[in-house]
Amino acid sequence: MTNTTAERTLPVPEDLRPWITGIRALSGSASSEETFAHLPDAETKVVVRVGRGGHRDVLAVGPRVRAAYHDAGLPVSCVELRLAPGTSLPLLGVPAAELVGRVVPLDRLPGRAARRLAAQARWLDPEEGASRLADVLPELLSDTAGSSRTALLRAGVDALSVGSGRVPGQVRDVARELAVSERQLRNLFAEGVGVSPKHYARINRVRTVIDRATTAPWSELAAATGYYDQSHMTSDFRALMGVPPRSYFTGRRPAATACQAGRRP
Repeated sequence: MTNTTAERTLPVPEDLRPWITGIRALSGSASSEETFAHLPDAETKVVVRVGRGGHRDVLAVGPRVRAAYHDAGLPVSCVELRLAPGTSLPLLGVPAAELVGRVVPLDRLPGRAARRLAAQARWLDPEEGASRLADVLPELLSDTAGSSRTALLRAGVDALSVGSGRVPGQVRDVARELAVSERQLRNLFAEGVGVSPKHYARINRVRTVIDRATTAPWSELAAATGYYDQSHMTSDFRALMGVPPRSYFTGRRPAATACQAGRRP
Protein backbone atom coordinates (compact mmCIF):
# COMPACT_ATOMS: atom_id res chain seq x y z
CA MET A 1 0.00 0.00 0.00
CA THR A 2 1.30 3.45 -0.91
CA ASN A 3 2.18 5.83 1.86
CA THR A 4 0.61 9.21 1.05
CA THR A 5 2.47 11.04 3.79
CA ALA A 6 4.87 13.85 2.81
CA GLU A 7 7.81 14.63 5.07
CA ARG A 8 9.92 17.79 5.03
CA THR A 9 12.92 18.82 7.05
CA LEU A 10 12.75 22.53 7.85
CA PRO A 11 15.69 24.82 8.62
CA VAL A 12 16.35 25.62 12.27
CA PRO A 13 16.80 29.38 12.83
CA GLU A 14 20.19 30.32 14.25
CA ASP A 15 18.61 31.65 17.45
CA LEU A 16 16.99 28.25 18.17
CA ARG A 17 20.01 26.01 17.59
CA PRO A 18 21.13 25.91 21.23
CA TRP A 19 17.82 24.17 22.08
CA ILE A 20 16.36 22.70 18.87
CA THR A 21 18.35 20.20 16.78
CA GLY A 22 15.79 19.71 14.04
CA ILE A 23 12.30 20.57 12.79
CA ARG A 24 10.28 18.14 10.73
CA ALA A 25 6.85 18.61 9.14
CA LEU A 26 4.63 15.73 8.04
CA SER A 27 1.39 16.05 6.13
CA GLY A 28 -1.09 13.78 4.43
CA SER A 29 -3.07 10.80 5.58
CA ALA A 30 -1.89 7.21 5.54
CA SER A 31 -4.30 4.31 5.62
CA SER A 32 -4.85 2.68 8.98
CA GLU A 33 -3.91 -0.61 7.27
CA GLU A 34 -0.32 0.55 6.89
CA THR A 35 2.32 -0.35 9.42
CA PHE A 36 4.74 2.30 10.64
CA ALA A 37 7.98 1.54 12.41
CA HIS A 38 8.75 4.09 15.10
CA LEU A 39 12.48 3.71 15.59
CA PRO A 40 14.24 3.80 18.95
CA ASP A 41 14.92 7.44 19.68
CA ALA A 42 17.07 9.04 22.38
CA GLU A 43 15.63 12.52 21.84
CA THR A 44 12.73 14.32 23.49
CA LYS A 45 10.41 16.16 21.12
CA VAL A 46 7.66 18.76 21.18
CA VAL A 47 5.02 17.77 18.64
CA VAL A 48 2.12 19.82 17.30
CA ARG A 49 -0.42 17.35 15.95
CA VAL A 50 -3.44 18.33 13.85
CA GLY A 51 -6.26 15.79 13.57
CA ARG A 52 -8.70 15.27 10.74
CA GLY A 53 -11.29 17.52 12.38
CA GLY A 54 -8.77 20.33 12.82
CA HIS A 55 -8.24 19.59 16.52
CA ARG A 56 -4.72 20.47 17.69
CA ASP A 57 -2.61 18.87 20.39
CA VAL A 58 0.77 20.07 21.63
CA LEU A 59 2.63 17.11 23.07
CA ALA A 60 5.91 16.30 24.75
CA VAL A 61 7.16 13.00 23.35
CA GLY A 62 9.84 11.29 25.41
CA PRO A 63 12.69 9.01 24.32
CA ARG A 64 11.75 5.59 22.95
CA VAL A 65 14.08 2.82 24.17
CA ARG A 66 13.06 0.29 21.50
CA ALA A 67 11.10 0.22 18.26
CA ALA A 68 7.30 0.26 18.17
CA TYR A 69 5.17 -0.87 15.23
CA HIS A 70 1.76 0.75 14.84
CA ASP A 71 -1.11 0.35 12.39
CA ALA A 72 -2.99 3.54 13.26
CA GLY A 73 -3.48 6.13 10.53
CA LEU A 74 -1.62 9.40 10.73
CA PRO A 75 -3.16 12.77 11.60
CA VAL A 76 -3.61 15.36 8.87
CA SER A 77 -0.35 17.07 9.78
CA CYS A 78 2.35 17.16 12.39
CA VAL A 79 5.24 19.49 13.25
CA GLU A 80 8.03 17.98 15.32
CA LEU A 81 10.65 19.97 17.25
CA ARG A 82 13.61 17.83 18.35
CA LEU A 83 15.07 19.11 21.63
CA ALA A 84 18.82 19.29 22.13
CA PRO A 85 20.38 17.31 24.99
CA GLY A 86 19.96 19.14 28.29
CA THR A 87 16.86 21.08 27.21
CA SER A 88 14.16 18.94 28.83
CA LEU A 89 14.51 20.07 32.45
CA PRO A 90 14.68 23.86 31.90
CA LEU A 91 12.04 23.87 29.16
CA LEU A 92 9.59 21.17 30.28
CA GLY A 93 10.22 21.23 34.02
CA VAL A 94 11.07 17.51 34.29
CA PRO A 95 14.22 15.46 33.69
CA ALA A 96 14.20 13.63 30.38
CA ALA A 97 14.19 10.29 32.24
CA GLU A 98 10.64 11.01 33.48
CA LEU A 99 9.39 11.17 29.89
CA VAL A 100 10.85 7.91 28.58
CA GLY A 101 8.15 6.00 26.71
CA ARG A 102 5.55 8.70 27.33
CA VAL A 103 3.45 11.14 25.31
CA VAL A 104 2.19 13.99 27.53
CA PRO A 105 0.20 17.17 26.76
CA LEU A 106 2.78 19.93 26.98
CA ASP A 107 0.64 22.24 29.12
CA ARG A 108 0.35 19.55 31.83
CA LEU A 109 4.07 19.61 32.52
CA PRO A 110 5.24 21.73 35.48
CA GLY A 111 7.62 24.05 33.67
CA ARG A 112 6.45 27.67 33.21
CA ALA A 113 8.37 27.64 29.94
CA ALA A 114 6.45 24.52 28.84
CA ARG A 115 3.07 26.18 29.36
CA ARG A 116 4.15 29.28 27.48
CA LEU A 117 5.63 27.20 24.69
CA ALA A 118 2.39 25.19 24.45
CA ALA A 119 0.41 28.41 23.99
CA GLN A 120 2.81 29.63 21.30
CA ALA A 121 3.18 26.32 19.51
CA ARG A 122 -0.51 25.38 19.38
CA TRP A 123 -1.07 27.39 16.21
CA LEU A 124 2.34 26.62 14.77
CA ASP A 125 2.54 26.80 11.01
CA PRO A 126 5.47 24.87 9.51
CA GLU A 127 6.58 27.81 7.41
CA GLU A 128 6.22 30.56 10.02
CA GLY A 129 6.24 28.84 13.40
CA ALA A 130 10.01 28.51 13.77
CA SER A 131 10.51 32.26 13.59
CA ARG A 132 7.76 32.75 16.20
CA LEU A 133 9.50 30.31 18.55
CA ALA A 134 12.79 32.11 17.97
CA ASP A 135 11.21 35.09 19.75
CA VAL A 136 10.19 32.98 22.76
CA LEU A 137 12.78 30.30 23.50
CA PRO A 138 15.88 32.52 23.83
CA GLU A 139 14.07 34.58 26.47
CA LEU A 140 12.90 31.52 28.40
CA LEU A 141 16.15 29.57 28.23
CA SER A 142 18.83 32.22 27.95
CA ASP A 143 21.22 30.62 30.48
CA THR A 144 20.74 26.96 29.57
CA ALA A 145 22.83 26.23 26.51
CA GLY A 146 25.95 27.78 27.96
CA SER A 147 25.90 26.00 31.33
CA SER A 148 28.83 23.76 32.20
CA ARG A 149 26.54 20.74 32.79
CA THR A 150 24.93 21.17 29.38
CA ALA A 151 28.29 21.53 27.68
CA LEU A 152 29.59 18.41 29.43
CA LEU A 153 26.48 16.42 28.52
CA ARG A 154 26.66 17.41 24.86
CA ALA A 155 30.35 16.51 24.72
CA GLY A 156 29.42 13.08 26.08
CA VAL A 157 26.63 12.69 23.52
CA ASP A 158 29.00 13.58 20.71
CA ALA A 159 31.68 11.16 21.92
CA LEU A 160 29.17 8.28 22.10
CA SER A 161 27.67 8.98 18.65
CA VAL A 162 28.78 7.46 15.37
CA GLY A 163 30.45 10.26 13.41
CA SER A 164 31.78 10.56 9.89
CA GLY A 165 34.86 8.36 9.92
CA ARG A 166 34.74 8.04 13.73
CA VAL A 167 33.82 5.04 15.87
CA PRO A 168 32.12 6.02 19.16
CA GLY A 169 34.07 5.57 22.38
CA GLN A 170 33.35 3.22 25.26
CA VAL A 171 31.42 4.72 28.20
CA ARG A 172 34.32 4.32 30.64
CA ASP A 173 36.73 5.98 28.20
CA VAL A 174 34.36 8.87 27.52
CA ALA A 175 33.90 9.46 31.26
CA ARG A 176 37.66 9.51 31.69
CA GLU A 177 38.11 11.98 28.81
CA LEU A 178 35.49 14.29 30.33
CA ALA A 179 37.08 14.00 33.80
CA VAL A 180 33.92 12.67 35.43
CA SER A 181 33.02 9.35 37.00
CA GLU A 182 30.80 6.89 35.13
CA ARG A 183 28.14 7.54 37.77
CA GLN A 184 28.27 11.29 37.12
CA LEU A 185 27.99 10.64 33.39
CA ARG A 186 24.94 8.41 33.95
CA ASN A 187 23.31 11.14 36.05
CA LEU A 188 23.95 13.73 33.35
CA PHE A 189 22.39 11.47 30.72
CA ALA A 190 19.36 10.61 32.90
CA GLU A 191 18.57 14.28 33.39
CA GLY A 192 19.40 15.61 29.95
CA VAL A 193 18.83 12.70 27.55
CA GLY A 194 16.62 10.26 29.44
CA VAL A 195 18.56 7.04 28.91
CA SER A 196 21.91 5.80 30.16
CA PRO A 197 25.08 6.52 28.18
CA LYS A 198 25.28 2.84 27.22
CA HIS A 199 21.70 2.73 25.93
CA TYR A 200 22.14 6.04 24.13
CA ALA A 201 25.13 4.54 22.29
CA ARG A 202 23.09 1.41 21.42
CA ILE A 203 20.25 3.48 19.97
CA ASN A 204 22.65 5.66 18.01
CA ARG A 205 24.45 2.64 16.54
CA VAL A 206 21.24 0.84 15.54
CA ARG A 207 19.83 3.97 13.88
CA THR A 208 23.13 4.38 12.02
CA VAL A 209 22.89 0.77 10.80
CA ILE A 210 19.39 1.52 9.47
CA ASP A 211 20.59 4.69 7.74
CA ARG A 212 23.63 2.99 6.16
CA ALA A 213 22.24 -0.47 5.49
CA THR A 214 22.57 -0.19 1.71
CA THR A 215 26.06 1.31 1.70
CA ALA A 216 28.28 -1.59 2.86
CA PRO A 217 28.30 -5.31 3.71
CA TRP A 218 27.04 -6.20 7.19
CA SER A 219 30.51 -7.01 8.53
CA GLU A 220 31.96 -3.66 7.38
CA LEU A 221 28.95 -1.79 8.72
CA ALA A 222 29.36 -3.49 12.10
CA ALA A 223 33.00 -2.41 12.34
CA ALA A 224 32.25 1.15 11.22
CA THR A 225 29.54 1.61 13.86
CA GLY A 226 31.56 0.37 16.83
CA TYR A 227 30.40 -3.25 17.19
CA TYR A 228 32.80 -6.05 18.08
CA ASP A 229 31.58 -8.05 15.08
CA GLN A 230 28.52 -8.76 12.94
CA SER A 231 27.05 -11.08 15.58
CA HIS A 232 27.19 -8.28 18.16
CA MET A 233 25.44 -5.93 15.72
CA THR A 234 22.71 -8.48 15.00
CA SER A 235 22.09 -9.09 18.71
CA ASP A 236 21.81 -5.36 19.48
CA PHE A 237 19.58 -4.75 16.46
CA ARG A 238 17.23 -7.57 17.47
CA ALA A 239 17.03 -6.28 21.06
CA LEU A 240 16.00 -2.77 19.98
CA MET A 241 14.08 -3.49 16.76
CA GLY A 242 12.41 -6.79 17.65
CA VAL A 243 13.85 -8.64 14.64
CA PRO A 244 17.35 -9.13 13.16
CA PRO A 245 18.52 -6.76 10.40
CA ARG A 246 17.77 -9.05 7.44
CA SER A 247 14.20 -9.61 8.63
CA TYR A 248 13.65 -5.89 9.20
CA PHE A 249 14.86 -4.88 5.74
CA THR A 250 12.88 -7.60 3.96
CA GLY A 251 9.64 -6.54 5.67
CA ARG A 252 9.39 -9.41 8.17
CA ARG A 253 8.66 -7.21 11.16
CA PRO A 254 6.75 -7.62 14.44
CA ALA A 255 2.96 -7.41 14.34
CA ALA A 256 1.62 -3.88 14.52
CA THR A 257 -0.44 -2.59 17.41
CA ALA A 258 -2.77 0.39 17.74
CA CYS A 259 -1.04 3.62 18.72
CA GLN A 260 -2.19 4.72 22.18
CA ALA A 261 -0.81 8.12 23.10
CA GLY A 262 -0.09 8.78 26.71
CA ARG A 263 0.83 5.24 27.73
CA ARG A 264 4.23 3.79 28.40
CA PRO A 265 5.17 1.14 25.81
